[in-house]
Amino acid sequence: MKLAVFGASGRTGTEAVKQALVAGHQVTAVVRDPARLAVPAGDLLDVVTANVLDPAAITPAVTGRDAVISALGPVGRGPSTICRDGTRGIVTAMAAAGARRLVVVSNSGMHTEGDSFFTGRIFKPVLIRLLREGYADMRVMEGLVQASGLDWTIVRPPRLTDGPPSGRIASLAGANVRGSFTIGRADLADYLLRAVSDDSLVRVAVSVAKG
Repeated sequence: MKLAVFGASGRTGTEAVKQALVAGHQVTAVVRDPARLAVPAGDLLDVVTANVLDPAAITPAVTGRDAVISALGPVGRGPSTICRDGTRGIVTAMAAAGARRLVVVSNSGMHTEGDSFFTGRIFKPVLIRLLREGYADMRVMEGLVQASGLDWTIVRPPRLTDGPPSGRIASLAGANVRGSFTIGRADLADYLLRAVSDDSLVRVAVSVAKG
């Protein structure tokens, strides 16, 4: 497949790029600073330097691609609009390019569907207050994706960890995976790459966690 990856220099995006290349996909990694992309150059990798906030600048990067993956995310706990503004740029560019398939990373922390009483009524309210700025950004992002008219999938992981892929991934559409509160970035990247070609996930929000 021909894939475009945004947020490619972040830890999840880097994993997605690495795994996509190993699987033989042709990858366009869109970054603002190529020096931050910790992936060796190769015949299957095209690194594009562009600002995701500028739809005209990123339209060539999504033109002719089978799918677009967005691993954009806020940094720290302060105010952020990178998810909503970046996604707005991506959606606009995809519409101009005629690209259809979009898979975006959000989070399960701001959602309570499927959670136990303790998690949903006691723990999550504290977490939501603590991370309210980033969650607010991602809530707007999810709305933009759902209203885009594209063939989208929203992937909602819990707390992300580092380490090699475990191959143990639990997923649930429309509700959180109960009893699992982390997932490795490598496993999340694995799921993202499988989701792009899974028609059953089109226009679905799905939560994932360590299985």
